[in-house]
Amino acid sequence: MKKLNTSDIESWVGTLKAGELIYLSGTIYTARDAAHKRFFALLDSGKPLPFEIKNSTIYYAGPTPAKANMPTGSCGPTTSSRMDPYAPRLIDLGLKCMIGKGDRSKEVYKAIVRNRGIYLCAVGGAGALAASCIKSAEVIAFEELGCESVKRMEIKDFPLYVGIDSNGNSIFAKDSSL
Repeated sequence: MKKLNTSDIESWVGTLKAGELIYLSGTIYTARDAAHKRFFALLDSGKPLPFEIKNSTIYYAGPTPAKANMPTGSCGPTTSSRMDPYAPRLIDLGLKCMIGKGDRSKEVYKAIVRNRGIYLCAVGGAGALAASCIKSAEVIAFEELGCESVKRMEIKDFPLYVGIDSNGNSIFAKDSSL
C-alpha cells in the first residue's frame, strides 16, 4: 500500500500497477455526465474549463448534501463508462487521473497509455467511507446542477485500487491488444 498525493502525480503515475491499493490525498474535482457535457460546450466554444485540466484528477461522483460537521454527505463513485465519450479528449488535454468504478472503453485505454495516465477505482457502495476522506469541498462550476456541480475537494488517504495503469494493464478482463 502506497500513500500518494495528487500534487506530485507525475512522479508516481508510471510506477503503479493494476490491482495495487493506494491511499490518495490532495486536490480532486468531481464531475459527472452533465458537467462533462458542459466541459465540451466550453471547449468547443474556445472557453477555458473551470479548473486547470493538466495533471488534474477527476472523481466521477456527485456527493450528496453535507451532513453535520462534514464537507459532503455520501460520495460514492458513479459508473465511469458513462464518461467514456468525453474522457479521451480530456486525457489528451492533460487530465492525468480518473476515479470511478467499472471498466472503460478501448478508446479510454488507448488515451491512458498514449498520455501516461491512470484510472483508479473506488469501491462502489462505500460512499460513507469516501465521504470520511473528504476534508473540504467547494463548488467551482455549474452550481445549478446541484450534486452534479463541479467541486474542488481536498481528500486525505482515500483508499483506491489501480484499475488501469499507465501501460494499459487492467484489473478487468480485457483484450490486451490496444
